[in-house]
Amino acid sequence: MTAVPTGPSVPDPSRPAPQIAVCGPRDCTEPEAAAAREAGRLLARAGAVTLCGGGSGVTAAVAEGASGAGGFVVGIRPDTDRAAVCAGLSAVVYTNMGEARNAILVASADAVIVIGGSWGTLSELALARHRDLPVITLGGWSIVDADGAPVATAHAARTAAEAVEFALAASAARLGNRNQ
Repeated sequence: MTAVPTGPSVPDPSRPAPQIAVCGPRDCTEPEAAAAREAGRLLARAGAVTLCGGGSGVTAAVAEGASGAGGFVVGIRPDTDRAAVCAGLSAVVYTNMGEARNAILVASADAVIVIGGSWGTLSELALARHRDLPVITLGGWSIVDADGAPVATAHAARTAAEAVEFALAASAARLGNRNQ
């Protein structure tokens, strides 16, 4: 396993920074929030742009972690309510599209980390897989087929550090392929 960088990275102006979406329930558990804060911190230290829903729960925790480490965090909101955004966002996109904003969030990402599970989170996971994006799960959903056999939808991480490491590696592979 490659270590996640421990200090702010200097962006390469010839290549865009990886954009990693972190998705999860608005009503998350404290362990899910702690994992999201750690993922945000590690993404910021690696120089990635963190994408999230910009509201409560997992998205607020990842924004807190990333912004606290000096990272750039974009919230993709389902509404236009400026009072509903969480702290720690560097920029906000107000879509006024309800749950359809999940498609915008996922389409803007090079990889998606899913922490925990809710119906909205499941839709983000499905949209990411439909777009053939790398998906990394930390707890939450597991999908089975009609016979009950597990469907390989994502890389299952055991820790936030493993989730971030895998997302960054998968993103680098995608960005490398796109820029060749």
